[in-house]
Amino acid sequence: MDTAVIEKKKMWGGGRSPFNLSYGKVMMWYFLLSDAFTFGAFLISYGATRFASSVWPDSNEVFASFPFFAPHGGAPMAFVSLMTFILILSSVTMVLAVHAGHCRDKSSVIKWLLWTIIGGTAFLGCQAWEWTHLHHQGAWWGSFRTDANGVIAHGQSLKDFFAHNIPADVATGIAGADAAHKFFNYFFTITGFHGFHVTTGVVLLIIVLLNTINGTYEKRGHYEMVEKIGLYWHFVDLVWVFVFTCFYLL
Repeated sequence: MDTAVIEKKKMWGGGRSPFNLSYGKVMMWYFLLSDAFTFGAFLISYGATRFASSVWPDSNEVFASFPFFAPHGGAPMAFVSLMTFILILSSVTMVLAVHAGHCRDKSSVIKWLLWTIIGGTAFLGCQAWEWTHLHHQGAWWGSFRTDANGVIAHGQSLKDFFAHNIPADVATGIAGADAAHKFFNYFFTITGFHGFHVTTGVVLLIIVLLNTINGTYEKRGHYEMVEKIGLYWHFVDLVWVFVFTCFYLL
C-alpha cells in the first residue's frame, strides 16, 4: 500500500488531529464562528435599518460627553476612543500572556493575565458610565422620553441627536422620534451583548489566573488554556472594532 495512503489512514484513525490542533482549540474556533454569525446578524440588521431611515442620530452629538469633562458635550468621540484604546491594549497584554505560556514562564503569565483583567474591567466600567449617562439623558430600550415638543431630559431637544442640516420640525417629529427609538434599541442590545461577552471573558481570565497561580498548567505541562482564552479575548476585541465602526463612526 502506498505510504501516503497509510499515513492518511493513521491521521484519521483517531488520537491525532488532522489540523494539528487540539480538540479544545477546534471547539473554540467553532464557537467563535457561530458567535460571529450572531454578531453579524445583529449588525447587518442595524445597517439595513440605518440606511433605510431618512433621519438618524449623529454620533458626534450622542457620544459627546466625557466624565468630569465637558458634561454638556464638546468632546465628541473622545470617551469611546479611550474605551477602544483600553480594549486594544488589553489584547496586546493577552498576546504577551500567551507568549509567556509558550515559554512556560509562570510569573509572566500571571503578570500579563492580571493586566488583561484590569483592561477588561476598565472597559466595562467605561461602558457602564456611558450607559448610565445616556439613560440619564432619557434614552433606554423601547423608549426615548420626550414631552409634546420633543424635548428630552434636561431640556435637550431631539434635534441635538440628529445629523446636521435636518430641519427642527423634522428632527423633533415622528420620523426623528422613531429613528431615535430604533437607534437606542439597537445600541443597547448590541453593545450589551458585547459587554456580556467581555464580562464572561473577564470571569474566565480570573479563573485561568487562579489556575496559573495554583500551578495547574505547570502540572499539565502546557498553557493551552491560556491560548484558548486568548482566542476568545481577541475575538471580543475584533467584534468591538465593528461595533465601534457601525455606531460611533457611521
